[in-house]
Amino acid sequence: MRTRSLGTTGPQVSALGLGCMGMSGMYGEADRAESIATIHAALEAGVTLLDTGDFYGMGHNELLISEALRTAPPALRENALTSVKFGAQRGPDGAWHGYDARPAAVKTWAAYSLQRLGVDHIDVYRPARLDPNVPIEETVGAIAELVEKGYVRHIGLSEVGAETVRRAAATAPIADLQIEYALISRGPEREILPTLRELGIAVTAYGVLSRGLISGHVTAGQEYAANDFRAHSPRFQGDNLQHNLTLVESLRKIAEQKGVSVAQIAIAWVLSRGEDIVPLVGARTRERLGEALGALDVTLDAADLAAIESAVPADAAAGERYAPAQMAMLDSER
Repeated sequence: MRTRSLGTTGPQVSALGLGCMGMSGMYGEADRAESIATIHAALEAGVTLLDTGDFYGMGHNELLISEALRTAPPALRENALTSVKFGAQRGPDGAWHGYDARPAAVKTWAAYSLQRLGVDHIDVYRPARLDPNVPIEETVGAIAELVEKGYVRHIGLSEVGAETVRRAAATAPIADLQIEYALISRGPEREILPTLRELGIAVTAYGVLSRGLISGHVTAGQEYAANDFRAHSPRFQGDNLQHNLTLVESLRKIAEQKGVSVAQIAIAWVLSRGEDIVPLVGARTRERLGEALGALDVTLDAADLAAIESAVPADAAAGERYAPAQMAMLDSER
């Protein structure tokens, strides 16, 4: 497994990380035993970065990771690094109620996560979104206090814009920004990515397969449960979906010429964008994990990259990446 650094101040991690959100119901029901087996398989393959959020399944995901780590061989468990997002407010019915990143709340969320994960520290801790009622300096300052006390090793950010990144980095060292970045989600390239590179901050890229949309496994006739993110995602609706699947078919032709899968081409493209970018793959099964890991063996030359850019140009996707209410919460989109 190749490694990459989370910025100039962060840890060395595997070139691919495992995003565990989908193991806690965000994409329909998940199999607990298979989820744990998938985490074990990832660790065995050399994946060290496990990404979660304290609101994924309202603690379910952290408890799942805790069980997976507890039952993994000690040598693998010791190599695992946890990346945790905090602050999202949700009701019993799953409704979203904004974000809370007040300093006192930051420390409370951390205490809950440490307990659920069964660890004595969190490797990268980050607010899930910018709290509009709390200056980022206060939120980052509270995490910095947790770093000083040994409860957190590194500070990360999530879905914030370039100005917020600069203010955060002026407060304390920032290891990485977690943001959606994929062939059909290229907004960070305009201003955010150049700012991160100027400041020596890495990217952990989620949504590299756009919720499976550009994995090559989605068809126009699929139906999703009401509690599945894709049932409400603009890119999976009606004409938007039809348009986006034509992009996938264009990508499939390139993948077939190289003898790899569509998902592998899409992940390899993100890997090709720079050594400071670590894609998170949201595999929920060992089969999908194995496919994703195969992307590490895909080499894209200049001709390949040009063909991919032609097949899926920037801003080619139809539909926003979130529903309007959630888009409004993204500092990165302002």
